[in-house]
Amino acid sequence: MCGRYSLTTAPEAMRRLFKATGPLPNWPARYNIAPTQMVPVVRRRQPDDVNEIVLLRWGLVPSWSKGPDPAFAMINARAETVATKPAYRAAFMQRRCLVPTDGFFEWQSSPGSGKKPAKQPFHFRMKDGGPFALAGLWEHWQGGDGGVIESFTIIVTDANELVRPVHDRMPVILDPSCYAHWLEEQAPPDLLLALLRPFPARAMIAVKVGPRVNSPKYDDPACIEAVA
Repeated sequence: MCGRYSLTTAPEAMRRLFKATGPLPNWPARYNIAPTQMVPVVRRRQPDDVNEIVLLRWGLVPSWSKGPDPAFAMINARAETVATKPAYRAAFMQRRCLVPTDGFFEWQSSPGSGKKPAKQPFHFRMKDGGPFALAGLWEHWQGGDGGVIESFTIIVTDANELVRPVHDRMPVILDPSCYAHWLEEQAPPDLLLALLRPFPARAMIAVKVGPRVNSPKYDDPACIEAVA
């Protein structure tokens, strides 16, 4: 799964990387993004058919639901069922997005001194330290009072060799050559599903970080700093 991630790249750099146009929301460097927070995603804007960067709520709210439900956060969608599960299939066909990041967190369970096993957080990032994009889906929900929530989820797949010792799942990382295919409204489902595979481990590194990231109240550079 993917329950936390970081994004420290400046907005203008994001615009260039994803060839986005239109108004650009401003956001600070984020070192510990948590569910329910508003964060930038890249999607296609119709009918202009151009990329735009918008702030959406992390945790998908299906258009047919009664609204956000804390019991069903829907922060992740499994690659194996994303095309068929009712909560995701419409978005998979029509509302795909890119989730910019420069690293994501996973926790490794290990024996501890207490009743619960200790969990060691790791920050997974590219070897070059640069930003990349996760495969996501977005939704538009409108309540009876006219209130609107636009939200997203991150698709997860089997872990690669680097992530597997820590967790058996990882977010789908898309190669830059696949960004346009993922956002294309009329892309064939078979082509899209073929993209939902583990990213090559050789391009990534795992960095052991401190427990500060365990709490969403902390959001500073110390969350991604390596520890011995």
